[in-house]
Amino acid sequence: MTRLRTALGAITAAAVMVLAAAPVPAPAADPSYKVLVFSKTAGFRHSSIPNGVQAIRDLGAANNFTVTATEDAAAFTGANLAQFRAVVFLSTTGDVLNDTQQAAFESYVRAGGGFVGVHAASDTEYAWPFYGALVGGYFHSHPAIQQATIRVEDRAHASTAHLGADWARTDEWYNFQANPRPNVHVLARLDEGTYSGGNMGDHPIAWCQTYQGGRSWYTAGGHTEQTFAEPGFRAHLLGGIRYAAGMTDADCRAETGYSPLFNGSNTTGWSQAGPGGFTVADGTLTSQGGMGLLWYSAKEFRSYSLKLDWKLAGDDNSGVFIGFPPSSDPWTAVNNGYEIQIDATDTPDRTTGSVYGYRSADIAARDAALNPPGEWNTFELLVQGERLQVFLNGTKVNDFTNTDPNRSLVQGHIGLQNHGTGDDASFRNIRVKELTTGTRTGRITGIGGKCVDVSNSGTADGTRIQLWTCNSTAAQQWTVPGDGTLRALGKCLDVQGGGTANGTVTQLWTCNGTGAQQWVAQADGTLRNPQSGRCLDAAGVSSADGTVLHIWDCLAAVNQKWVLP
Repeated sequence: MTRLRTALGAITAAAVMVLAAAPVPAPAADPSYKVLVFSKTAGFRHSSIPNGVQAIRDLGAANNFTVTATEDAAAFTGANLAQFRAVVFLSTTGDVLNDTQQAAFESYVRAGGGFVGVHAASDTEYAWPFYGALVGGYFHSHPAIQQATIRVEDRAHASTAHLGADWARTDEWYNFQANPRPNVHVLARLDEGTYSGGNMGDHPIAWCQTYQGGRSWYTAGGHTEQTFAEPGFRAHLLGGIRYAAGMTDADCRAETGYSPLFNGSNTTGWSQAGPGGFTVADGTLTSQGGMGLLWYSAKEFRSYSLKLDWKLAGDDNSGVFIGFPPSSDPWTAVNNGYEIQIDATDTPDRTTGSVYGYRSADIAARDAALNPPGEWNTFELLVQGERLQVFLNGTKVNDFTNTDPNRSLVQGHIGLQNHGTGDDASFRNIRVKELTTGTRTGRITGIGGKCVDVSNSGTADGTRIQLWTCNSTAAQQWTVPGDGTLRALGKCLDVQGGGTANGTVTQLWTCNGTGAQQWVAQADGTLRNPQSGRCLDAAGVSSADGTVLHIWDCLAAVNQKWVLP
């Protein structure tokens, strides 16, 4: 769905209505649109339904969308649904649509329509698999109404960006038949230690997803009449409607296995390079001064998915740096790493989602996915060997492979730029998932079908690496552990002395994590050493036993083609 929104000056739902139940001000750039609220019940009927309808009408009046409320299932025809950007199932229960109406709604979703589920929407249509998957989970049970603490996992989504890390409120807390986390993006979960009657352990309570072409957002809140007068819940509901209607974007892909790099309260593990820095407040890093770099100095990363949320206040500038060596000089990251740009106002190769100065983002995809200044965005930077893929709010906007011998994505640090005075950029929820490619062991074969061999099966540092007729000895058994190294006899394939010149020989050496021991398999069959920018090469284009293996300019010649286990 196309969003007709200006790039600057948007007022976000995240910043409104924290203390009073006044209408939420409209995000300035949202065009007018229509929302259908459906509240038919064929089972238990919630007394809060009229309050919910009125709350959504109030939100619409203040936020430039009109509301049609109905309990007539005859509204579910293709022609009628087509006029709505989102359909809200407001505490529906039981079987509420017949087969024809279900088919019309499925077509609506697949055509890009939005779904919002509130509370008992998960207690609806148990025999309709499409609907159950669209909601994300089915109701199981609930304890008595009581206060509980919600732990907010995603503070970038428009429905939760206004919240702190914890949200204490009173409601009827649903247990679900199965944990939805594997299939949805969890926005918030219940802390079962703060109330009685939870039976899930890991207990998602609000989530979003893209589903068969459409957008889905669900919250289990909304049982009580008082809920719909709560400012925080109204802002929560507005954000869900805006997301489902395509007025704001978010990364709603399922997410598991990530570890935080920033704990929200201090910068333990991080170091500041250069002038300026970042303040820490409300779980958020905000840039000040510069030009400097806050970099994660505790660890270098290989093969990983980095996710982080970012927001610009206006026409500001910042970027995320990856793949650079440790240094207290911010220009080391500039000269030896890559910057993924945040500022949307520069040239195509220097705009949001671009690899700064090297590769433009897909501008059409970027424009469709980008939230304007004042709203949060989410980056995923997926690094696998020398390949970098950039996702903006879940949409792939760049695919780049490093070929610069002075840079390497195989191993390096992560950093956040503080660009300068007046460039206000904020970051939160910085997390990483390290990827494993699986360990493989076997022969490496090259020109003439010969094998990469450790001379005389030697294990001493400096033992020559050569070509030899393939045999069954351990000297030809190479392990590919997925960390960029190639290992035999407990040691690593190494470029002698860390050299970078043509003809520098290779050797067996104690594994030490240096660039001399990093090898990246290329699509053309070559093995590239990123530190030198050169490829593993059989000297003299020879396949004779004993031919020395060295590094040479990458030519994709027959003596540079290798088959890994």
